[in-house]
Amino acid sequence: MQKSYLGIKLFGSKVNQKLFSERVDALQKEINNFIFYLVIAGTETSQIQGISAAGINSKARRRTALADAEFLLFGASKDHKYKLPFLNAGVTPALISYVCRKLICAIPIVVPIGIKEEPYFSHLTVENNLVGPAKCLTTGKSMNKERVLSLYKKGLEIGKSTKQPIFISESVPGGTTTAQAVMEAFGLNVNNLIGSSLIDAPRTLKTKVIKAGLLKANLKNNFDSLDVISSVGDPFQAFSLGLLIGARLANQSVVLSGGSQMLAVIVLALEFIDSKEKQEFIDLVFIATTGWLVKDNLLGDLLDLITEKHNVNLLGLASPLNFKSSKFKELSDYEIGYVKEGVGAGGMSILAFLKGFSNEEIVSRCQVNLERMKELGQISLNKDC
Repeated sequence: MQKSYLGIKLFGSKVNQKLFSERVDALQKEINNFIFYLVIAGTETSQIQGISAAGINSKARRRTALADAEFLLFGASKDHKYKLPFLNAGVTPALISYVCRKLICAIPIVVPIGIKEEPYFSHLTVENNLVGPAKCLTTGKSMNKERVLSLYKKGLEIGKSTKQPIFISESVPGGTTTAQAVMEAFGLNVNNLIGSSLIDAPRTLKTKVIKAGLLKANLKNNFDSLDVISSVGDPFQAFSLGLLIGARLANQSVVLSGGSQMLAVIVLALEFIDSKEKQEFIDLVFIATTGWLVKDNLLGDLLDLITEKHNVNLLGLASPLNFKSSKFKELSDYEIGYVKEGVGAGGMSILAFLKGFSNEEIVSRCQVNLERMKELGQISLNKDC
């Protein structure tokens, strides 16, 4: 039976109820202190046809992350610059994140990496925007090692200097594929455990793409996490690895809000640090996601696979948010498996619940904002953009 506390559900099998309750209580006390990061990153892996639903086609996916970040910051606005991409079903999870971040008074810091275009809104610059996205992982040379090391060091420096707990979220089209690739590089058999923004994960396509990338990467003995990111990873992973390790060195709690992409960062960290420090490192790290993503138990199985390999107890939290009562198709689509997670939706909604807001209030506000974004033409109606 799935454990729950204050409405929040636990996934993964190694954490007991007492520890679960204690950690959630600690998380609840820190809500008002978090620094919120949204890392938006680009990888040419997203341009592979059929690999991602974060945009109807490859052209749309190039601006998905920018549109997500803009919506997270400003919500439905007549002054929007980026149209949210047309989706076959559902609506961007940035809608959930925006509603919940307003409820908990969170002010996110957007970190664009490899987006090509400099955002007009306030953001944290960690490298020149002209560097562009990572290459497709099929090349086995996603990024040069110098770039990976630079992004890691930037994240590490920011993390080590923080005096508050941090919350990391992402918008990375194609990111579940690069996440799977880095985990498989370390020998984890995760093909049947990694989901997708698509209702039916394109597992055969992902396997083919990752196999090609790892073959070309030809990783030698004694490779490390930075080598793996350089070969088949993405910019989000390099920066977030440093940010996570740095924050833990500063003895701060870290919420990784997402699914397999966040677990990939955990794997990279656990493979990078000294084995004697692993449990202490993981003690104040939370994986926070939506209930839709854990519905089939695959994410829990993936978490268990990682914790068993590294002999650690990692806490997985699933939000109780649901759209069963919604009459809006874009929202009810979440209930049948579309979209599922992204832009920190799971973690943001968990914090909103822990602050006392109800499912009904969150759903109502999502519906109001959805209506407004449609009225303002903020969702593209053109399948070609």
